[in-house]
Amino acid sequence: MIPINEESLVSAIEKVSKNVINIASVRMVTDELLHIFPIEGVGSGIVIDNQGHVLTNYHVVDHARRLKVTLYDGRTFNAKVIGTDKLTDLAVLKIEHDSNNSSNNNNNTKNLDNKTIDSIPSAELGDSDNLKVGQIVIAVGNPFGLTGGPTVTTGIISSLNRNIEFEDGVLELVQTDAAINPGNSGGPLVNINGEVIAINTAKIPYAHGIGFAVPVNTAKTILQQLIKNGKVNRPWLGITTIKITSRIARYYRLPTNEGALVVKVEEYSPASDSGIRPGDIIEEMDEKRIEEITELSSRIKNKNINEQTLLSVNRYGRRFTISVTLENQP
Repeated sequence: MIPINEESLVSAIEKVSKNVINIASVRMVTDELLHIFPIEGVGSGIVIDNQGHVLTNYHVVDHARRLKVTLYDGRTFNAKVIGTDKLTDLAVLKIEHDSNNSSNNNNNTKNLDNKTIDSIPSAELGDSDNLKVGQIVIAVGNPFGLTGGPTVTTGIISSLNRNIEFEDGVLELVQTDAAINPGNSGGPLVNINGEVIAINTAKIPYAHGIGFAVPVNTAKTILQQLIKNGKVNRPWLGITTIKITSRIARYYRLPTNEGALVVKVEEYSPASDSGIRPGDIIEEMDEKRIEEITELSSRIKNKNINEQTLLSVNRYGRRFTISVTLENQP
């Protein structure tokens, strides 16, 4: 058991602070009069290897026309998005490499040269499967590119495996009471050893006084796909479901209060092609009961693209089985 003291915290912050960068983005937006104008945004990221790859949140770089990163020592460089995954709210950037180093830029923003790339330290990724509630964590970010080091807040792990449902699916997050503001999105949540155990996200609009972060093991499973392919290939069914409560069952006069209630079916999706409709209740998948809606998404996640799966459906009291061939998520 490592004793938690001021020296341990300071050491962890010093270890990770050089890995944290500021990300400045420019988006073009249109107002009600169809006038187009730029909007600047800020966020954070962490350098993950000696190739200049940076891990951050998807929503930090979404629709960005230009990206500039500021390192811990104040140097600024151009960057480009090379991979995004909206479902996990993660993205990978690359600090642009140019052996000629475009130093003639008026704002002193440069591309990465061969000498510089070796001087950018990369973060040490930990293991989020070993996290425990009550464990001390540190949220680190550099939201404004200020000199003097990153912004740091401390707290504890408040909860694990928080399943938050978004438009694109269910995301499993770590909950902490360490303050995380929008500018800190994409920065690391680290343990007292300075290991990155999650990626901070301020995507949750109602998160007041609490923070959420994407477990680093989630990032590890998709990083190479993002770097190589620019996206994540995952099996897709094409439905949105909600948990059936006794209140919902009574109100809609449902035939059961168990399973996952389908509330939306995507057009041209495997579910749509197989005849699944809104209002259907999925009670089993491959002859295994669905007691929580997160079980359905997690089981699909463990399937392969083009693999068949059997869904036991309850439609207004009539039970039947549908075979669905999962496709690559668009």
